[in-house]
Amino acid sequence: VQLQASGGGLVQSGGSLRLSCTSSGHTLDDYAVGWIRQVPGKEREGLSCINSSGKPAYYADSVKGRFTISRDKAKNSVYLQMNSLKPEDTAVYFCAVDSLCSNWLSEYEYDYWGQGTLVTVSS
Repeated sequence: VQLQASGGGLVQSGGSLRLSCTSSGHTLDDYAVGWIRQVPGKEREGLSCINSSGKPAYYADSVKGRFTISRDKAKNSVYLQMNSLKPEDTAVYFCAVDSLCSNWLSEYEYDYWGQGTLVTVSS
């Protein structure tokens, strides 16, 4: 499964970004999709996951209330809306897929990964 993550960029603290995850040649509806981020020198951190049905969605405590994951079946896409961004949200963000959002906080749970997109939040 080939995944493409996009939408990263530079934003000021308190701002918003929307990340997109798409797939060429595969239907994302068939998969649970997760968002994971990595700060250089640190372990990858699972942020959110959404099952193929769209419900429920899961969030790490670090982003709960600020980030929202959603699916658009017509566009074969999964989004991560990120609001109230903080400098500590600066990282490379990845999307990845698995059959279910089971152990979604762990990077080892996911079978296929897209390339990352860099999010930089300035203070």
